[in-house]
Amino acid sequence: MPAQRSEPWPMGPGSPRARARRPEPWWSDAVFYQVYPRSFADSNGDGVGDLDGITGRLRYLEALGVDAIWINPVTVSPMADHGYDVANPRDIDPLFGGMSAFDRLIAAAHRRGIKVTMDVVPNHTSSAHPWFQAALIDGPGGAARDRYFFRDGRGTGGALPPNNWESVFGGPAWTRVVEPDGTLGQWYLHLFDTEQPDLNWDHPEVFDDFEKTLRFWLERGVDGFRIDVAHGMAKPPGLPDARGATGVLRHTDDDPRFNRPQVHAIHRDIRAVVDDYPGAVTIGEVWVRDNARWAEYVRPDELHLGFNFRLARAEFSATAIHDAVHNSLRAAALAGATPTWTLANHDVGREVTRYGGGELGLRRARAMAMVMLGLPGAVFLYNGQELGLPDVDLPDEVLQDPTWKRSGYTERGRDRCRVPIPWSGEGPPFGFSTSAETWLPMPADWAGLTVEKQRADGGSTLSFFRRALQLRSGRAEFDGDDIEWLTAPRTAVIFRRPGGLVCALNAGKRPLALPDGELILASTASVDGQLPPDSAAWLAT
Repeated sequence: MPAQRSEPWPMGPGSPRARARRPEPWWSDAVFYQVYPRSFADSNGDGVGDLDGITGRLRYLEALGVDAIWINPVTVSPMADHGYDVANPRDIDPLFGGMSAFDRLIAAAHRRGIKVTMDVVPNHTSSAHPWFQAALIDGPGGAARDRYFFRDGRGTGGALPPNNWESVFGGPAWTRVVEPDGTLGQWYLHLFDTEQPDLNWDHPEVFDDFEKTLRFWLERGVDGFRIDVAHGMAKPPGLPDARGATGVLRHTDDDPRFNRPQVHAIHRDIRAVVDDYPGAVTIGEVWVRDNARWAEYVRPDELHLGFNFRLARAEFSATAIHDAVHNSLRAAALAGATPTWTLANHDVGREVTRYGGGELGLRRARAMAMVMLGLPGAVFLYNGQELGLPDVDLPDEVLQDPTWKRSGYTERGRDRCRVPIPWSGEGPPFGFSTSAETWLPMPADWAGLTVEKQRADGGSTLSFFRRALQLRSGRAEFDGDDIEWLTAPRTAVIFRRPGGLVCALNAGKRPLALPDGELILASTASVDGQLPPDSAAWLAT
């Protein structure tokens, strides 16, 4: 594993002293740091990040000031979709170091006061899962097929899929199987890749097994779960055709594949299990836009937290940002729930690139980080966000996201935002691994973005994030569960927290006069009380 810096770092917001003033429950204003394990740190030189790599960098995360980490899937998988195709949900894949490495990570994180949440994938399994293999052997009408969605095809000889659903990754959502007698037979449903068959949650064994998975990890010390495709799982009776076109990596609220009313009974059952473990949290990936329908997922007996992606989808304009914040707060308030905020993740892409790229994109990304961190609720950072990393234009031949192939090589997929983290040095692999052959190639021009360079520079993006998180955790101005919108020009967003924090964002082309108050942080230097374009500031009043 690459050598670690040993100089003392100041106490950050992850310290017990700062954390003591946080309200209960712990997750209500927590900063979660999403670790994409393949890309965070490689401890054994195989070019792929692993759990011991995360453990070796916990001191960095503690100094950054995070309260919890969310780890993308590390359970046993053929890795067709980088772990979201789970073959054994109650064991750790050897690629990431096996169960002993996971136990070391939990123990080390807890010693530093960092909670550990992990991904669970209830909508589907891997096609290598023993259940699905048994279903293939069982044949049409066999009981093993009832755990999935096997259906006869339409048309002559059943040659057409059972309905017109498309995969989220592109292409049909159905694949025809070769039956035990060697003939073409039934079709099975997979809303994602061919190797990710959807589970039938009407089958009682499906929840029973999922409960075993939840309890297995909770009793091992996990502090909660991020639930993949939390608006999925339930399917409409009869699996009717979709009325409109469905796009790759996107869908609408009325898409029959997702957001069915029956899914809420599933979440109530999950919540009943998790409530046996005080302090554990469930966080749902909820791609639902309508406020009232989104709020249903975070009712008191369902999810603790639900991802609301409005802010991550908003363009850099005052109107769009105001709308995203307003609707996110309104949706959470409908259920009396804690709002959540994120600007990037392993699916959405990096905000530096979305906001224009280069120095412009970085300025806007830092400004938007201040808006996000200035809001009440839980915050999710994506690894590398604190370094100001952009998306990477990768050559065709290295792309691994199943979307690339399934879309007919028209959608490049999500690999662009999953490139490994640069830690140190002047060239690839930048301290991420001892091997130059990293699972995705790293840009040669990232030397200025490494952790090593940025932590030695008080004006770096990393130093900016550390200071912002320290202020967010340690100052009373960030108290309160709501915001008040203050009068602002149409190109600006200004709000005030009950504790006295004022956050101002200038999305226009001219300097903005700062509101009254003590300036405690700005994303770029202000001049004579004027906030430059593409900047944000925090003031104490």
